[in-house]
Amino acid sequence: MGKKWLRAKRRDYYYRRAKRENYRSRAAYKLKQINERFHVIRRGYTVVDLGSSPGGWSQVAMEIVGPTGKVVAVDMASMRPLDGVTFIRGDAREDGTLRRVLEAAGGRVDAVISDMAPNISGHYATDHARSMELARVCLEFSLRCLSRRGVMVVKVFQGDLFPDYLKEVKRHFESVRCHSPRASRRSSSEMYVIAKNPLPPANRRVLPVL
Repeated sequence: MGKKWLRAKRRDYYYRRAKRENYRSRAAYKLKQINERFHVIRRGYTVVDLGSSPGGWSQVAMEIVGPTGKVVAVDMASMRPLDGVTFIRGDAREDGTLRRVLEAAGGRVDAVISDMAPNISGHYATDHARSMELARVCLEFSLRCLSRRGVMVVKVFQGDLFPDYLKEVKRHFESVRCHSPRASRRSSSEMYVIAKNPLPPANRRVLPVL
């Protein structure tokens, strides 16, 4: 099974393209396609990439923000250095990590992006639950650091826990969209939630109980 998976990976268009264009992962094209459609990152932005390793999304973010912007990458695992990117090794659930991120960002964060995924067990219900937990970590982190016109982009695996998560995101942001970029594998259940403009706590929506 391992050899079969490796052969399929090497035939993958975006995998081969990433190798050719020196991106660290095929996921780089997912962020490119999301940004082309939703303009989540702009020149001069300060961007935080949660679960950044190996660095494909950080590479794309750095290209977009340019020399006037900042990219702060965060992961519990190590990541090889990237020109212009500040890497913080830490747990996004911990206050100390948030403080280090805000210090590196200069106190202003325009976008939090996350392509985090759990280690796949092969048991779908387990993988979905773990994916949703990571998405909640991203939501909590984003609400604590985003500017008023900020953006959150987070990957989720679709399943029975997703609708409740989406409702939660809609309580906290003015605009929420879901999108599956072309670079996502057809066999994948992944979906990206794009949320813009976090609401002040006093203005957050109370959704009706169904």
